[in-house]
Amino acid sequence: MLSNHQSRQLVRLRWTAFAVVGLAYVLSFFHRFAPAAISGELQQTFHASGAELGGLAATYFYVYMVMQIPTGILVDTLGPRRVVAIGGVLAGIGSLLFGTADTLTAASVGRLLVGLGVSVTFISMLKLNAAWFHDRHFATMTGATILLGNVGSLLAAAPLAWALNYISWRTAFVAVGLLSLLLAVLAWYLVHDHPGRAGLPSMRELDGREAHAPHAGHWYDGLLVVLKNRATWPGLWVNMGLAGSLFAFAGLWAVPFLRDVYGMDRASAASHTTLLLAGFAIGAFLAGRLSDRIGRRKPVMIAGALAYCLCWLPLLFAVPMSSVGSYALFLVMGLCAPSFTLSWSCAKEVNPHALSGMATSVVNIGGFLGTAIMQPLFGRAIDHARAGVSSASSGPADYQSGIAILLGFATMGLIATLFIRETYCKYVNPD
Repeated sequence: MLSNHQSRQLVRLRWTAFAVVGLAYVLSFFHRFAPAAISGELQQTFHASGAELGGLAATYFYVYMVMQIPTGILVDTLGPRRVVAIGGVLAGIGSLLFGTADTLTAASVGRLLVGLGVSVTFISMLKLNAAWFHDRHFATMTGATILLGNVGSLLAAAPLAWALNYISWRTAFVAVGLLSLLLAVLAWYLVHDHPGRAGLPSMRELDGREAHAPHAGHWYDGLLVVLKNRATWPGLWVNMGLAGSLFAFAGLWAVPFLRDVYGMDRASAASHTTLLLAGFAIGAFLAGRLSDRIGRRKPVMIAGALAYCLCWLPLLFAVPMSSVGSYALFLVMGLCAPSFTLSWSCAKEVNPHALSGMATSVVNIGGFLGTAIMQPLFGRAIDHARAGVSSASSGPADYQSGIAILLGFATMGLIATLFIRETYCKYVNPD
């Protein structure tokens, strides 16, 4: 049993870690989706084509994707506190460079550093959630993490579009860079890797069970355990299809699509993106909560993925919609897409607890690999459709191939959910 002092200390340290790293995750989402709101300014500033703009935005996702397994290794060995602090410094420097860049190359380097810095926040957050919250609440806390992180995506949509009426996009990114540096300092001094670091019992010990066994071998032995586990891999494809298509669309192409196909101004298009991401935030929390409550993962994932795929059909055929209809469609898309977030819980639960960072990092690669592929591919599809056309305006036909690409990836994600191993919200092989 904990004393009153220990109980208060546990609660304080738990939520301090969640808040500090959660705020860093907010900035991660801001950087992920901000290019959509400033796409016009970026094209004008750097004289970029659609493919070049897609490549600039996707630079973030390339390095984010590459860093997932190294991040899993680092948080399982060095601990999330150090990893988040170092990442915050890199992200801050990258944002400052991006905001002051004079060339497309310099902006790409800044975007790369941002991606490198923020790539560590989510896996670190999952590692902290696994250490500071009970196993039975992991999916719920993962959903709460996504809900918090999406504050950043919301800020990167309509609020950023509004702010650009008063400040330049450069000023915005310089300010975000300074905030990243501040959060790095707070993470270093305030975050504890797990309760044991503060002399407190683990969550399992509080439940009267033995603590999870630590990994006894070298880190690469643990990585091999995760990689050789066939049950790990379906979640990667779920993430690639569902998360990749959503992030590629909301993170860059949604605003131009709504502007050129449905004739919306930037404020209205950004409002649709805001609602899409708000739905995503709420849906992630609800999916985790529902899954923990019913004790199942797969039914929630399959139902959400199917509904999400169906939402792409009106956009594929440019079906005329009223304002209410288009807002409703984007809300439903946002609510259903985050069914993929349960794949992180499944990856954790089919692998040893001590390797949770590596397990979730392998699965998390999928979403960023998919986005890195789809964002420039969408841009190339538009450039190809526009080749030889003298008119400066774009229409539905120019975007149809791009939307078809996103729908194809989303369908792949739906199929992959069928191969996820049902864990019934507990470790399949408890250690």
